[in-house]
Amino acid sequence: MPYELHYWPMIQGRGEFVRLALEEAGADYVDVARQDDDSGGIGPMLDRLSDPADPRPPLAPPFLRDGDVVVGQSAAILLYLGPRLGLVGASESDRIWTHQLQLTVADAVDEAHDTHHPVGVGLYYADQKPEALRRAAEFRDERIPKYLGYFERVLAANGGGRLVGANLCYADLSLLQLVDGLLYAFPRATAAALRRTPQVAALHETVARRPRLAAYLASERRIPFNEDGIFRRYPELDP
Repeated sequence: MPYELHYWPMIQGRGEFVRLALEEAGADYVDVARQDDDSGGIGPMLDRLSDPADPRPPLAPPFLRDGDVVVGQSAAILLYLGPRLGLVGASESDRIWTHQLQLTVADAVDEAHDTHHPVGVGLYYADQKPEALRRAAEFRDERIPKYLGYFERVLAANGGGRLVGANLCYADLSLLQLVDGLLYAFPRATAAALRRTPQVAALHETVARRPRLAAYLASERRIPFNEDGIFRRYPELDP
């Protein structure tokens, strides 16, 4: 039975971190909301979110359905999928460390989102542009170097090449996605930070060349970055 991924069909967003793991592993999965209405569509996702009879509903997408198991939140989904897809080490310490790294990626993603929505998620970017300009300046100058510098340190401590042990893990895939998103939204600041974090830059390049992942990234299944997602390109935020 295939995994069922439920996420908004028009953006990469937080669902992309799960997609990358499923694609790299060659897993049998269905991106339900991207199907036509007869095969799935967005209806089942909205029904699950609003079902009053569900005692354990997800707050928001993404969520994954695996038979009777439903898991929400990207980091929790990857914690669940990691051992099933062979994308995490066998030891408890490796699993928890990988999860910790994933949560750190999630922190960076939240901060990237808040550069264009620093006041409220219900407001348009144009309604909070002065605050966004101020927030983005700190993100460019302080936070991007801090996050990429942290992952550089982790890679160096692990001998380079991978974040945890010798094998690819889902945190490596998520770091690829974080860097991709930052390069889209803040190309100038991110390029400068990557020049100071060569091991992060090398991981980004080598992981993207893995056969299954490269095929996915070049396919129509990979939704392009756009200004409805988490990572948004507003040139004034990265002058």
